[in-house]
Amino acid sequence: MTDAFPGRIPPQFAAVGTSSFTDFVSQAAPDLLAGKLSLPEGDHSEMSAHATTIVALRCEGGVVMAGDRRATMGNLISSRDIEKVFPADSHSLIGIAGTAGLGLEMVRLYQTELEHYEKIEGRPLTLDGKANRLATMLRGNLGIALQGLAVVPIYAGYDLDAPEGSALGKIFSFDVVGGVYEEKDYDSIGSGSLFAKGSLKKLYKRGMSRDDAVKAVIEALYDAADDDSATGGPDPVRRLYPVVMSATAEGTVRVDDEEVASQAADIIARRSEEA
Repeated sequence: MTDAFPGRIPPQFAAVGTSSFTDFVSQAAPDLLAGKLSLPEGDHSEMSAHATTIVALRCEGGVVMAGDRRATMGNLISSRDIEKVFPADSHSLIGIAGTAGLGLEMVRLYQTELEHYEKIEGRPLTLDGKANRLATMLRGNLGIALQGLAVVPIYAGYDLDAPEGSALGKIFSFDVVGGVYEEKDYDSIGSGSLFAKGSLKKLYKRGMSRDDAVKAVIEALYDAADDDSATGGPDPVRRLYPVVMSATAEGTVRVDDEEVASQAADIIARRSEEA
């Protein structure tokens, strides 16, 4: 049937809204969602650059998250300065590993998802609710994940609803089928995660300060880069260093590049003396 009023707003935009922006897009323009892509059979993991190692840990008053800057495509370095850690909203952080292009799109969609919910409902989701919403988005990408285009995020934030005396920071890990798991003190994802977690196991102390947590995540990424070729280490020549962010009661803050560079230089100097 021909539309009698060409150019008018589609009916989906005039209907009573859902608090999920992803659900709205799936109704109004499903072709814009990565999970709706139709791919030929086979493994397509080499189609895109891959983001690698992210680490997160709890500290006094919140959480700290950091990611290296390298993306790979097979045995090649496809990018030396990609950023993989972002603010999800005012008090939480998201980092991505896996298919870089889809991961960055997921981050933008998730940021809009949280903002949309708060505008529709008049209040933000709880931190656990935000993690569950991210898990739902992951399940929507299951089809292409099974064809090699997987994205695995890590989510962490300051819990505005935490009861007095409990931990203020929470960390959540995920799998490609949408499973969500709360981690106790720290976690890492990506190709260098095994080495990063081994490093954090020795460096982490409960109740550590924000500054000590920043040192720990930078050193964990340094250890990961030492053993994993897909993880990029500090690059003083190009002045490229990990992206480090914190989420506390004051909000999400990116640690200044000069501070990260100084911490990286101290680690390199100490390791050189010990060699």
